[in-house]
Amino acid sequence: MTPTTVTQAARFRELHEGTVLVLPNAWDAASAALIEAAGARAIATTSAGVSWANGAPDAEGLGRERMVAAVSAIVAAVTVPVTADIEGGYGDVAGTVRAVIEAGAVGVNLEDSPGLDGAPLLSPADQARRIAAARAAADAAGVELFVNARTDIYLAGVPGDRLAEAEERARVYAEAGADGLFVPGLLDLDAIARLAAGPLPLNVMAGPGAPPVERLAAAGVARVSVGSAIAQAAYACAARAAAELLGDGTYATLADGLDYGGLNALLRR
Repeated sequence: MTPTTVTQAARFRELHEGTVLVLPNAWDAASAALIEAAGARAIATTSAGVSWANGAPDAEGLGRERMVAAVSAIVAAVTVPVTADIEGGYGDVAGTVRAVIEAGAVGVNLEDSPGLDGAPLLSPADQARRIAAARAAADAAGVELFVNARTDIYLAGVPGDRLAEAEERARVYAEAGADGLFVPGLLDLDAIARLAAGPLPLNVMAGPGAPPVERLAAAGVARVSVGSAIAQAAYACAARAAAELLGDGTYATLADGLDYGGLNALLRR
């Protein structure tokens, strides 16, 4: 383990205190470098974007080895801390945590879906054991890895009192060693404020239709990310440009492209 990784881990942990941490998610080295250049204080990967960029579907279609290689390339392209979306841990949470730490990541997202035997989510106890395994692996590596425990209660449409379930999972996950709670699909500000008052710093996934960052911060959110949304927007641009070129034979979609020299220089270091 390098001193740089230990330092970056401490820095990333500090970024969750005070001003809301905004993380525009990256999916490759170039997107990460551009996001850092835009002023991001840290980089978060998106499993969907990383998978698509490498020719695989999301939901562990990429596999651990290729995901770790992508994380390593992103870490090498930036100077700020990097947190990796490790999905469900690829069947071996501890091994995956060791691998991403070796790649230079100082945080992970670890999700509790899908569950066992067709259940939408793992039970809180099952997920707590996986969080504890992640924490133990990081401790053994000597890195204060930030474990962001993701719960898909809202995305999976779990019936019943979802907010109460999220609060209970936050409690259990905190006891297991989680450092943050990530609840994608939750956008109600009152519910957000309740969860933000709980035992873990709250991460919300925003995007079109979501409250702006300022209002999320006022509700107590510690961290805002956007998942695969930026990657989807980039691919939408590629689709529009291709359709225009192949259809009308024109190039208007390409007019707002980044400067070749500037982008090339960003990755030359």
